[in-house]
Amino acid sequence: MHLADQYGGVLSRRQLQTLGYSDERVRAELRAERWRSHGRQTIAVRTGELSDEARRWRAIWEVGPRIAVLDGLSALQLFGVQGLSDRDVHVSVPHTCAVAPVAGVVIHKVRRRHPADLISVGMPRSWPAAAAIRAAHWAVSDRQAALMLVLPVQQRLITGRQLVEATARVRGRTRRRLIALLARDIADGAQSLGELDMAALCRAYGLPAPSRQSVRRLRDGTAYLDVAWDEHRLVLEIDGAGHARGLAYGNDSLRQNELTLGSERVLRIDLIGLRLHERELMSQLARGLGVPGRAGE
Repeated sequence: MHLADQYGGVLSRRQLQTLGYSDERVRAELRAERWRSHGRQTIAVRTGELSDEARRWRAIWEVGPRIAVLDGLSALQLFGVQGLSDRDVHVSVPHTCAVAPVAGVVIHKVRRRHPADLISVGMPRSWPAAAAIRAAHWAVSDRQAALMLVLPVQQRLITGRQLVEATARVRGRTRRRLIALLARDIADGAQSLGELDMAALCRAYGLPAPSRQSVRRLRDGTAYLDVAWDEHRLVLEIDGAGHARGLAYGNDSLRQNELTLGSERVLRIDLIGLRLHERELMSQLARGLGVPGRAGE
């Protein structure tokens, strides 16, 4: 059946009716095990596991084709973002809709979906920038949230500026401040560094204020903040967002710091690493400065 090829091997019951298949004909195909049912609305016209495309269409049809939109991580996957994995399909629906649970589908109720963020041609889905912001709100951890924001920009699917603009339209219930900070860091790490107040951060953690701090630009455009405690012979270098390096750099910096604390007096982390690992970094600074510090306010 050629039409099914356009949907990954599945069709909705409504489509089958349009093609002239009666309910009795569909039941006969299912009894003969030539077709398989994958819910109340979705029929696979071939046996075997559903493809990713088929699972996405199933999610739309089972939740409701008039209300469901592929969103968040699943929309990013559809647009080709690499490095994301989740067998469940994520869809959003208006918060006023009453929907029944669907196996293998994560249904998110949202208060507002801006028309400019939706694509209705083909599979209903959110544009990547909006999908990235929602994926960050729905993430299971701050680290995963950062990954949802970094990867689409790193892989040139969207720009950092588009990410920032989407934060004004897409409002989630979780980690609002962190997502706004990360989006701005990714879009313009140098400016964000310039606005970073390390003295205030040190006060919050009970650490001595730095002797000096300054923003610098390297030849390749990367910016970093030099924070020094002259009396303690300790320097902290905070690199720009560095989204081309993903999130590994923050973890690498923390591991490197553990080694350099034994000999060298230079600690290093990138801006996104600081957002995600603030307490760990400030704990390392406390050790480097030889003071107890505290958890932060």
